[in-house]
Amino acid sequence: MRMKLPIGIDGFEKLRTNDFYYADKTMFIKELLQNWGEVNLFTRPRRFGKSLNMSMLKCFFEIGSTPALFDGLKIMEEKELCETYMGKFPVISISLKSVDGLNYETAVVALQTVIGNEAGRFLFLNSSDRLTHDEKEAYAQLTEVGSSQGGIYSMTEKVAAASLKTLSQLLHKHYGQKVILLIDEYDVPLDKAFQAGYYDEMVNLIRNFLGNALKTNDSLYFAVLTGCLRISKESIFTGLNNLKVHTISDVRYDEFFGFTDEDVDELLAFYGLSAYKESIRDWYDGYRFGNAEVYSPWDVINYCDELLADPEAEPENYWANTSGNDLIRRLLKKENQTTRNEVEQLINGETITKTIRQELTYRDVEDSIDNIWSVLYSTGYLTQRGRLPGRQMKLALPNQEVRELFIELVKDWFEETTLADSERINRFCEAFPDGEVEKIQEMLHDYLWDSISVRDTAVRSNMKENFYHGMLLGLLRSQGSWLVKSNAETGEGYSDISIQTPDRVGIVIELKYADDGNLEAACEKALNQIEEKRYAEGLKRRGTKKLIKYGIAFCEKECMVMMA
Repeated sequence: MRMKLPIGIDGFEKLRTNDFYYADKTMFIKELLQNWGEVNLFTRPRRFGKSLNMSMLKCFFEIGSTPALFDGLKIMEEKELCETYMGKFPVISISLKSVDGLNYETAVVALQTVIGNEAGRFLFLNSSDRLTHDEKEAYAQLTEVGSSQGGIYSMTEKVAAASLKTLSQLLHKHYGQKVILLIDEYDVPLDKAFQAGYYDEMVNLIRNFLGNALKTNDSLYFAVLTGCLRISKESIFTGLNNLKVHTISDVRYDEFFGFTDEDVDELLAFYGLSAYKESIRDWYDGYRFGNAEVYSPWDVINYCDELLADPEAEPENYWANTSGNDLIRRLLKKENQTTRNEVEQLINGETITKTIRQELTYRDVEDSIDNIWSVLYSTGYLTQRGRLPGRQMKLALPNQEVRELFIELVKDWFEETTLADSERINRFCEAFPDGEVEKIQEMLHDYLWDSISVRDTAVRSNMKENFYHGMLLGLLRSQGSWLVKSNAETGEGYSDISIQTPDRVGIVIELKYADDGNLEAACEKALNQIEEKRYAEGLKRRGTKKLIKYGIAFCEKECMVMMA
């Protein structure tokens, strides 16, 4: 029986004890110890292995952990390091990804729950002969549940803000050993608070929460934090001089988050899927962390799982998420021709040059369009293809998955903006049953210039046709009384678009992308295909009184319309 693929498994112990596949990242431990930093912050996009690495650190360092979890892994070859550090430290490990709420009070309860649950792992402190009565009372404040609060921890906000420092001091005294502190997804509460409108209150709480634990904590051996964004020192890490930040631009640790080419080769060979390497590279590779070329592990694992069930499965978008998509929408809504041109360049496989700020507050994101570019880079929607002086970078879309996402969002944005001008769109649509070829061509040309086109030479013609097809379909479907079908079976094959109006006018439209720029020849080819494939037969059977056939050709932002 072969190993299971670890979809959604971010617990190291669970992964290692339940026969899941593991891409060995344990040398992260050695590098962390060699490049000492009392407080280490790693910023990486979501689903690139941050939580699994944090779980792995906990399993390695924590007193009472199971050394057998690391059998056969690279770190076990470092015998002296393992003897010195493995299982030798009290570890406090929390994730803030669940600290969320529609208001500040709810988010505070969520944070108290995270603290209380972690403190509850150390119930032996209640009976420790090394702690005073007052110290045990301090511990009790972290774990007590209010009887009138429905099982909610009763700690005050002040106690919560000091909780990590308090717990560190108690564990340090009990064990006689300083504490390792792991804080995963440290920036999620701030992201959620910004979206819900209580950002200032949450910044103040998180600043105190982290400041107490990291800045004035003599019981701290070292700390590791992870997140998507590097939140500026003014916002969170005020006065924290012992912070070492490792972003996606840094060479150090570049191979420990995400899959390297070697990781992917080993995984594909293990599951007998090496024949799919090129497709996986096109869709899920292309990220550059420091000097390392990196694949999205979430995508690779999910697609491999699909392939094991269905060898004919096509690559899909597994990674993109709602909050990142909102950022792209905000970018498109800036209504700036320069920005639209830059998005077009990216979609078409080119690079744009931007000054990148990797230290932002969430409030900064809306201040300028350059900050949106910076956040898209930090969160993995863009990657770098070269650095220039003055914090400038050449940015590109990393792969086909993110390109498809951008194209879909561009289509949505285009439909939203064009549908807002109902008078214009009605004039455009009315020209189709009236046979007004010149008006269709002129207005379609204007729409193309207002939009973002796909002209990337690396993209196949049929994919380019899909883009224009989606755009035209969105315009025509604005007519609620029309029956508009896409790729419907209307004859011996599938026409791109077929329309039936209430006046029983039938319209067949075939689209072509003219790679060579010969729009007229592409239009003729489209019209010939309508006849050869008998695309109009279905409309005839439905009793249309009048049939109109259009061949429409596109090349970048140019178009031509011909009627049979």
